[in-house]
Amino acid sequence: MSVGSGLHRAHAFMVLATGLYRASHLVVGVLAVVQHQRTSALSWLALAAALGSSVAVFGPARSRRRFGVRAALVDVGLVGCALPFVVYAGEADRAPGLSWVMLLGGSASAVCAVAFVRTPAVVGAVAALVATHTAGYWLAGADVAVIASHLNALVSSAVLSRVFWWYLRRQGGLLDAATEQALAAEAERARYAERIAHHRALHDTVLATLTAIASGRADADAPSVRERCGREAAYLRRLVQQHAREDVAPGTAAAVERAVQAAEGLGLRVTAQYGRLREIPPHAAAALGSAVTEALNNVLRHSGTDHAYVTVTGDGEGVEVTVVDRGSGFDPRTVPEGLGLRSSVGARMREAGGAAEVDSAPGEGTRIALRWPA
Repeated sequence: MSVGSGLHRAHAFMVLATGLYRASHLVVGVLAVVQHQRTSALSWLALAAALGSSVAVFGPARSRRRFGVRAALVDVGLVGCALPFVVYAGEADRAPGLSWVMLLGGSASAVCAVAFVRTPAVVGAVAALVATHTAGYWLAGADVAVIASHLNALVSSAVLSRVFWWYLRRQGGLLDAATEQALAAEAERARYAERIAHHRALHDTVLATLTAIASGRADADAPSVRERCGREAAYLRRLVQQHAREDVAPGTAAAVERAVQAAEGLGLRVTAQYGRLREIPPHAAAALGSAVTEALNNVLRHSGTDHAYVTVTGDGEGVEVTVVDRGSGFDPRTVPEGLGLRSSVGARMREAGGAAEVDSAPGEGTRIALRWPA
């Protein structure tokens, strides 16, 4: 379950709702003990235990956005079942004095209704609460109407929480399914747009070259034609490779491919390799493409070689692109601040939430690694 998913939000909402429910009961308990039971050590002990159990249940649940089953079970046993008898033992005016601690059973039943996956476990916990609360009120001599209304509230808290939780979980699942469908449709549209772009590129490059050679308008042995054929053969190899791998993210691969084609149009030979990728946000893919373009331009301008190597790989939720040449290399420490790779590549990647690393030395070539996220 991803962060921010519908199910995750349903969990978070139920933790918040039951937490507010418990907080309202604790406020009543604090007021009752301060005003009427301040001399009862057992009442103070029970209030402290209720506070501690609440922190143990709702503290981790707030950060994890779901209840721990063990913590919920301890809360039902301690707050719901044991504390009424603790307060009963130390309170002279027993029936009215039990009211605040009995209230806590309602929020305990709500917690177990959300925390326990299996319905029989919820029924068992509520049954234990009903039995102990009935016994507590019976020992205190409460009226039947008081016992009945309290038990109704106890069971209703569990039932309503379970129904709300079922509904929110169902809606969260539907939302997640709709989101997945929308993402799949968007990815399919991106693939279709990429195929159209490739078809146009093939028409304007490979098909045009083959037609010119077949018709005799171009000399196949001319150096310029041979160079053009080499560039277009490299493009075809990358195109076949991408279509053979269905898991190549269209937006990322297309951005890098545009950079490669632009460099080849300027006379640079590029060997590109595309690995498994996950789709990344459009602004990140655009930044990667622009950074690759500038890195390849630097190969053309400064490396003294006409061949570069581009590798695109995926790593978890992100992507890494490396641009390597075997040219003259340089000392990155001697490059003035704000110029060249630092400004055009490094700053662009940082602004998009990524990072760039330049590894070079005189006579050793250059390796530029682009990562998103950083």
